[in-house]
Amino acid sequence: MTDKSNPPVDPSTLPDPEDITEDDIGQAPPRPEAKKKRRFGGTHRQIRGAQKLYTFTAWLTGIFLLLLVLQMIVKYGFGYELFAGGTAEDGTEFILGLYHQDAVLEGVNISLIILIVHGWLYVAYLLGCFRLWAMMRWGGLRLLSMAGGGVVPFLSFFVEKRVNKGVERELSAHPEATMRY
Repeated sequence: MTDKSNPPVDPSTLPDPEDITEDDIGQAPPRPEAKKKRRFGGTHRQIRGAQKLYTFTAWLTGIFLLLLVLQMIVKYGFGYELFAGGTAEDGTEFILGLYHQDAVLEGVNISLIILIVHGWLYVAYLLGCFRLWAMMRWGGLRLLSMAGGGVVPFLSFFVEKRVNKGVERELSAHPEATMRY
């Protein structure tokens, strides 16, 4: 559909493109101020769910990291490991006890279980960190600092508290930034 109010331009009346100068063009119109809007990657409910998952995995990882440190001190400092339901080398049966690894004939090595469980909980913690980080649309350094919380004893408790305060602060400062379905 053509616009009848503007007649077509005769090409012979146009100036030669090589003869056009900056004075002929004029000044460009001012650009509108770019206002950076804060946007989250989910709804309030999704962000709260990610926050709960992060908090839960941070606490579990922190507790098992402390158990792991205690287990390492006992193992490498004193040479004992925690065993459950086994028979000692001298034939006595026990329910739970600290023994040298070679002094137990049967039984479950609880020290090894703590090590394995902490490893898998750390993987779950990383998933919780990533989910919350993606929902909040934070920078990469924030993800690295969150992930570091599960490696240093006691740090996950402090990082978790700080991250949750940051989530609350940003959600209250930008209530319009959440997605709506």
